[in-house]
Amino acid sequence: MNAKIPSYFRLNLKIALRDLLGDRRGFGIFIACIMIGVAAIAGVSSLSFSLAQGLSQEGRTILGGDASISLMSRRLSQEQKDYLSARGSLSELSLLRAMAHQVSGETSVIEIKAIDPSTYPTFGAITLIPERPLLDALSEQNGIFGLIAETALLTRLDAKLGDIITIGNGRFEIRSTLINEPDKLAGGIGFGPRVFMTRTALNATGLATPGAIIRNLTRIRLTGNQSDQEVKNFYSEINNAFPNAGWEIRTRDAVSPQFSRNLDRFTQLLSFIALTALIAGGAGVANSVREFTDRKRSQFAILKALGASGSQVFTIALIQITLAGLIATLLGLAIGALIPIFAVNWLHHISDLPFTPSLSLKGILIGGCYGLLVTFIFAVVPLGRVHEMPVSRLLRDEDQPLYLWRYYILSALTACLLAVLTLFSASDLKLGMIYIIGVFVVFACLRAASWAVITGLRKFTHPNNPRLRLALANIWRPKSIASSLIISAGLTQTLLIALALVEGAIHHELVRADSSEIPNFFFLDVPKTQTESFDAFLTKIIPEAHVEHVPMMRGRILELKGKLLDRHTIADDAKWVLEGDRGITFSENIPDNSTLTEGTWWEKKYAGLPLVSLEQKVAEGFGLKIGDSIKINVLGRDIIATVANFRKVDWRSYAINFVMVFSPNAFKTAPYTELFTISYTAPSLSDRDQKDALITRQTAKDYPNIVSIRVKDVLIAVDKIATQLAFAARAATVIALATAGLALASAIISSQRARLYDTVIYKILGARRRWLMSVYTVEFGLLGLVASLIALIAGLCFAYGLIKYVMKIDFVFPGTTLIVILSATLLSIIVLGLMLSWRVLIDPAAPALRRL
Repeated sequence: MNAKIPSYFRLNLKIALRDLLGDRRGFGIFIACIMIGVAAIAGVSSLSFSLAQGLSQEGRTILGGDASISLMSRRLSQEQKDYLSARGSLSELSLLRAMAHQVSGETSVIEIKAIDPSTYPTFGAITLIPERPLLDALSEQNGIFGLIAETALLTRLDAKLGDIITIGNGRFEIRSTLINEPDKLAGGIGFGPRVFMTRTALNATGLATPGAIIRNLTRIRLTGNQSDQEVKNFYSEINNAFPNAGWEIRTRDAVSPQFSRNLDRFTQLLSFIALTALIAGGAGVANSVREFTDRKRSQFAILKALGASGSQVFTIALIQITLAGLIATLLGLAIGALIPIFAVNWLHHISDLPFTPSLSLKGILIGGCYGLLVTFIFAVVPLGRVHEMPVSRLLRDEDQPLYLWRYYILSALTACLLAVLTLFSASDLKLGMIYIIGVFVVFACLRAASWAVITGLRKFTHPNNPRLRLALANIWRPKSIASSLIISAGLTQTLLIALALVEGAIHHELVRADSSEIPNFFFLDVPKTQTESFDAFLTKIIPEAHVEHVPMMRGRILELKGKLLDRHTIADDAKWVLEGDRGITFSENIPDNSTLTEGTWWEKKYAGLPLVSLEQKVAEGFGLKIGDSIKINVLGRDIIATVANFRKVDWRSYAINFVMVFSPNAFKTAPYTELFTISYTAPSLSDRDQKDALITRQTAKDYPNIVSIRVKDVLIAVDKIATQLAFAARAATVIALATAGLALASAIISSQRARLYDTVIYKILGARRRWLMSVYTVEFGLLGLVASLIALIAGLCFAYGLIKYVMKIDFVFPGTTLIVILSATLLSIIVLGLMLSWRVLIDPAAPALRRL
């Protein structure tokens, strides 16, 4: 028995290979559907891995050292400096936001990087035009400090090299323009052009006041060539040496954990879109396999007549389809692996991110498994017909109902395996589960809809219009393209509609800056000694404006419930609060746009132990309850506060609000600054812009140390980033459109034999080409309309749930956009269908009859 098994499979393999080599027709669309989807999945994984590799290899350059210590509004103590200096060389710098003023009155928000030219940069090189030593470019000459600025600042201020500008109380000469800084990514996203100055010059500006929001960084270049493990050991060592330092430490192997998480999530999103494209192309696989089995009916019948069992014939056909799927998968993997190489120049042109073309073995393996699984899912049922159909029906070209339930079950089990693989490869298990459920529900709805359409139209067979009657007959007839077209087109349109709705909701949220409920300006670093005068100043400029202000400091959470953070399980949507220093405030009253949900607010003039009010969702993510303790470091001082209550905060109001609000006695003697907002309305956009410009100029003139940030500018910057991300998602969606088009093409091609037979009969009976074309137009139009309506409902439901319950923003209905999407896809279906049916329409009747 054991000796017979190898020979049995060897014989099947030999027959399958010989037949495949002798007749390779009909696999073009099959291979294209799998290849494109697999290439997209492998390409996305490879691009993400290449970026991760670039970040890893350039970690020291991006971070500015082997490790970086960040403190908010304070610097390292001498003891800490001495300890770190014994391990390597140090480079200190400060980051803050300020205003730059030109003599002409032009102003701009700037991002200051105050450095020590003798130690900066620790790794890499800074690029300037004109090139000159850093010390020369930044030194004080004739009482004026030097400044290096990005070109954007010169444009905003209408300035040129050699001009004198004012920052705070200091005057600076622009001596060089900044082209590249090696550690730019470590500074995060800024809302103004970058400028370089010395730390001595920063002190001369008067901006470094107690309580001012200044991020002080100390980069450490360890002695010798330290390994990643040794750097990790150093991280643990300094934390153990100074357990209450309240600092944030990053190492070269984890430059930005938040960026890495966001990269994983975005990669997962693009991978899901690519997988959707592969699944949409699965209909093309099924059609191609069915066309293959129809073309091979006589050969399969001969094999069965010669004694081959149904299982043996099924195995031979499965080997051929598997080989074709394997070839398609390998081609897709090869293309996906090459994408980073061809994309490197383009990515370097549009982004400052380090990108090292690399091959993701995990992504390649997962993409290959996706390709083979999708091949089997959509091929096994059409191949099952070969197993179940007797010789007589194979030879007579009959198509009668067959019991194929076991093949449907086998296909469903393989689909479950695909779902498990999707969850295994997902960086966010919750998002992966939502995607799987969404695809299953949409696919089931489309399948049910196609069945309902075919069943319903079968009962509606005698309309008066002959074109409509024939079009309906084409839809419900055997070997109809209805099911394939509705599934592939509907799935792709669902994706397009959902993406359009999400993008529209994000854009609507960002342009809400025109609302009178949203502040027009935020003012940072207002000294508490200038609170009353600055309030009067704003009211004098625009009397009808609404002005608010609150104390503001920065603090870093150290412990929860008396235990260090690494001993807690923190929810993903609350981890951002623990990454770096957070804005905090204190107040006697409940802040506006907040609602108390649990606990009680402290009484006025409360003088007991420090209390804190937490935002409800964050508290739930921390696992805290009323009465628990939280330890926070503010300006080097550790404060332990008791959780008094939870608040629900309306973050979408853009008004002043904080995750943590403390009782006033917690910071009775601490230095702090005030955060101001001003809100006002204007009859038109031009009037509002004039008011914005007036406030910016007058604030820069009378309060040069205060930073004014226009909310509209911030939202424009965020909208730009969102648009870039949406572009990447739309690019991935194009792949889904391509596979859907291929699926439609395969459906029409697989039905061409039956269409040719019908068309010949119609022509003999006197039908003209134009009349037949109108029949096909009605057929494709009706199917496209059904697919569009189902996709519209599914896309709306999916997007509504995502926008309202996950993103928690307003749902908007972009009617024009949806009409364009639905109309374009419907027109594409009709045009593509007619193009692929053209050969059937132009074939003369006589030659066609001879071939039939």
